[in-house]
Amino acid sequence: MTGRIIRALSGFYDVETESGETVFCRARGKFRFGGETPLVGDFAEFEGQTVTRILPRKNAFIRPAVANVDQLVVFASDVIPVTDPFLIDRICVIAASRDIPVVLVINKCDLSGEGTLAQIYRDTGIVTIQTSAETGEGINALRAQLSGKFSVFTGNSGVGKSSVLNRLNAELHLPIGEVSEKLGRGRHTTRHIEIYRLPDGTRVADTPGFSSFDTERMELVPAEELAELFPEFAPYIGKCRFPDCAHLKEPGCAVRTALEEKTLQQSRYDSYVKLYETAKSAKQWE
Repeated sequence: MTGRIIRALSGFYDVETESGETVFCRARGKFRFGGETPLVGDFAEFEGQTVTRILPRKNAFIRPAVANVDQLVVFASDVIPVTDPFLIDRICVIAASRDIPVVLVINKCDLSGEGTLAQIYRDTGIVTIQTSAETGEGINALRAQLSGKFSVFTGNSGVGKSSVLNRLNAELHLPIGEVSEKLGRGRHTTRHIEIYRLPDGTRVADTPGFSSFDTERMELVPAEELAELFPEFAPYIGKCRFPDCAHLKEPGCAVRTALEEKTLQQSRYDSYVKLYETAKSAKQWE
């Protein structure tokens, strides 16, 4: 039989069949020895209560560990906890390298109004929605963006992924964690990755929140590919004095000129530089 893995926890998997039945499975031992791990979102073959084969994936992420994603929904906040734009940018770059669309959800807008993050991402080409799980603001706009797609919710702990999911489907009753005012970060209430259905049948995966430290352990995109993964850089690519311009300190760089003219956001450019230097540094040790 075939089905889709909708939940993974400690080596056990819930597989949903085409008829809607959920089968509790373990993976065949060959996966452990072959270095392949079944992921939430995988389409799989299973016999009895054993996953025997993973069907070809159209894409996959390491963090969060999901497969066959239609779009990645990155949650952030301008208030406790305040999301570092670099965290958003690193996730967006990884998604763009796989041709996976990104939606940025800036939650808690009832507390922050149009804060810094909305100003940064307004002109980047990244779909940005401001929401409030408390008041319901922006929830319908997000619902429309999710409709008919398999979306994965990700972001730092405490920004309200589970709270928004509860707004999208009132029957879920997912646990909500408190945010530490002293530390400025949330507690991990989601311990595993699981796919949920919204009332219209749309599928959404909720994932555990992470910290900036976790972001540093994410995969790297090659330095020479980075500029093309920042959509707002596109009008300036190919217009620099040197064809191999890295957009760092080279004279006649169109990207840096746009930055000086405030056509580009400083924080986005800073993220580009940090990712570029990290990728270059990592190559030296390969």
